[in-house]
Amino acid sequence: MENQRKNVLVTSNGDEISSNIAFHLARRGCRLVLMGDGTALRRIAEKILGSLKGAGPVEVVALDMEEEKESVFDEAVGRASMLLGKLDAFVHCYSYEGKMQEPLNLPEGEFKKIVKINFMSPWYLLKAVGKRLKEQKSGGSVVFLSSIIGSERGLYQGAAAYGSCLAGVQQLVRGVTCTEVSGYDSQQAALEIGKYQIRVNAIARGLHLDDEYPLSVGRDKAEKLVKDVAPLHRWLDAKNDLASTVIYLISDGARYMTGTTIFVDGAQSLVRPRMRSYM
Repeated sequence: MENQRKNVLVTSNGDEISSNIAFHLARRGCRLVLMGDGTALRRIAEKILGSLKGAGPVEVVALDMEEEKESVFDEAVGRASMLLGKLDAFVHCYSYEGKMQEPLNLPEGEFKKIVKINFMSPWYLLKAVGKRLKEQKSGGSVVFLSSIIGSERGLYQGAAAYGSCLAGVQQLVRGVTCTEVSGYDSQQAALEIGKYQIRVNAIARGLHLDDEYPLSVGRDKAEKLVKDVAPLHRWLDAKNDLASTVIYLISDGARYMTGTTIFVDGAQSLVRPRMRSYM
C-alpha cells in the first residue's frame, strides 16, 4: 500500500496556485512546511488548519527568495528538514513574472529580481534539498512548478527574462538527472542524483486569468475569447487543475519518473499562434 502521507516542503509567494496545492497536499494527510514570505504563509497555514479537520501540522519557514547567498537557502532548508523530521518531497512553486515589457526597456534592477527569484533560488534550493535527501539515504521527489512560458511552444512577447529563467529550470530538470558530478559546488548543481533515488521533474502549467498575458489583453476579453482559442474552452483553474499532478509526482507511483516536464496546459501551448492572433 502506497504511503500518501508525505513530509513535503513547499515554496510559495502566497498566490492562489501554490496555496491551493498546499491545501490539497494537506487534505491528503501530508505534513507541510511552507517556505517564502512568512507573513503571507502564516495566513495560508491558518486557513488550511481552520478548514481541514484533523490536518497535520503546517509549519512556516521565512525566506527571502531575492537573497544572493547560497548559505541562507541551505540554512532555511535545514530548518524545514528539522521541522519535518524526514523530508520526502520538495515542491517549488515560488515565482515572479513582473509586468510585461520589451526586453530593451527592462530595467537592470527588475531583470536581476526576475533572475534571482526564478533561477538562482531554484538552483540553491535544489542543492540544499538534494543534500538532505542524499544524507537520508531514502530518496525523494523534487517538483518544479514552471509554465508554458519557459517552453519553445509557449513563448509570448513581453516576458523574455521570465521565460528564459523558466527555460533554464526545465533544462536543469533534465540535466540534473544525467550528468556526472564531483560533490556540490558553485559551477555544477547536484547532478547525477538519480543514483541516490532522488527524482526531479517539472510541471509546465497553462495560463490562468490572473497571469500577466490575459491581464494585458483585458480580463473580460480574455474570458470571452478563450472558447475560440483554447481546446478545452477555458483558462487554467488555479484551484483544481495542478494539484493532482503534483500529488502524483511526489507519490511512490511515480517512482520511475524523473528528468521530465509534464504539460498541464489544456493544450494552450499547441495553439499559441491562434491565441495571439485572436487576442
